[in-house]
Amino acid sequence: MKRAPKIFFTLLLLMLFGYSCSSEKESDIELSNEVNIIDKENINQIINSFEDYYNDDSHSSDYIYDQNKLHRFDIYLTQQNLSDIDSNPAAEEYVEGFLAFEGKVVKNIGVRYKGSIGAWVGCLSGEDWTNPSGYKTCPKLSIKIKFNWKGDKKFYGMKKIQFHSHNLDPTKMHERLGYYMFREFGVIAPRSNHALIYINGKFNGVFANTENIDGPFTNKHFAKPKGNLYKEVWPVNSSGGSQNENYFIDGLKTNEEISDVSKIKSFSDQLSLINKSQAISIVDDWIDEDLFLKTIVVDRRIANDDGFLHFYHQEGQDYENHNYYWYEDPHDDKLQLIPWDLDNSFENIIQNINPVTPIKDKWYDTSNQCNGFRYGSFNLLQRSAACDKIIGSFSESRDKFESLDNLFIGELYNMPIINSLLDKWSSQIRSAVEEANITHGEKEPSLEEWKKSVEFLRYSINQSL
Repeated sequence: MKRAPKIFFTLLLLMLFGYSCSSEKESDIELSNEVNIIDKENINQIINSFEDYYNDDSHSSDYIYDQNKLHRFDIYLTQQNLSDIDSNPAAEEYVEGFLAFEGKVVKNIGVRYKGSIGAWVGCLSGEDWTNPSGYKTCPKLSIKIKFNWKGDKKFYGMKKIQFHSHNLDPTKMHERLGYYMFREFGVIAPRSNHALIYINGKFNGVFANTENIDGPFTNKHFAKPKGNLYKEVWPVNSSGGSQNENYFIDGLKTNEEISDVSKIKSFSDQLSLINKSQAISIVDDWIDEDLFLKTIVVDRRIANDDGFLHFYHQEGQDYENHNYYWYEDPHDDKLQLIPWDLDNSFENIIQNINPVTPIKDKWYDTSNQCNGFRYGSFNLLQRSAACDKIIGSFSESRDKFESLDNLFIGELYNMPIINSLLDKWSSQIRSAVEEANITHGEKEPSLEEWKKSVEFLRYSINQSL
């Protein structure tokens, strides 16, 4: 269960923050009336009041993720379809809906809630949080929209967009700031800004508008697109052995029909034949050293402790990391890591606030002779990242890492720049944060609580520097 670690932290946050979602039946009844009811008879009248949207070559996704914009997206669903997804969000099944944007509407799209086990805790009525079930009890949940659900439609060149709820981030800044730092330092990562989401004409809240990692993403960001995209598959297992072919096929997010995973499988097989001290001779051919070190620099500075450098215990001697993608060059034997799911970043930046995610070692250090060890207030098993053949092979490049880290701080990750970004983004969403609290009450942070959270984020980053 790769997502299990989020469960425990979610539970902690639900205890820490008074505005977290309640699962009381009375609250559930109230929430069912928080959006306007639209039936089949009048939804057409609403939708027909908009012009039809048609994707055009001049429509760039750059506009959707413009850092200077706070876009509003209106989702329309019939009462039946809204009830269907509200009754069982964890099923993650699409229903038909409509997306209105700037006076135009995309018809017949797929709409669903999205999340992992931890994302549902406190937001569903089911009592067994290890098996998410039941109806929606939080005022908002993360949403995925699929434009090509019926027909080959695109929206500003994209097949899908997603809105993340910020339910566990009182600052509402973690994703946006983390992805911004990766991208500005030359690491390909999703674009992210804030967005206002309305459902059936009623304000639902402030969300992170974070780019979906899929085929359009690789086409947009890689000079040589059309290559394989893999989600959460690590080329070698905990013992340094090769992964089987089906493991990589199951992780494919592009080119699924062809399912040719021979490149990454070859890398896996090559690594399995040598010991860790010799791995750099193979890794150096497949992974760009400067780019991988840059990825580690940002990852460590933002304390992305729930990312690819945290190897969680699964069972037996098996340890796995998560929250990343690999992109495979379609022409050359090259792999590039893409960071993902930064909602837990910045939490442990000066102290281990999160009881599950803290990483004990520096990325180049090892503990307990590369056996598992317990760490964090929940005393969970983890394994040093440098024990892995890929990550460990870069441990000899610490001087270059330090130089890149100094460059990152000097050019980008410093308080004048961070304060400027947080000031600008806070100004963008301030009134919306206040409106969300008015709309949803204690289930969303008050303006004062939000401001204090943002100030603590500034303080934490400053202290870490």
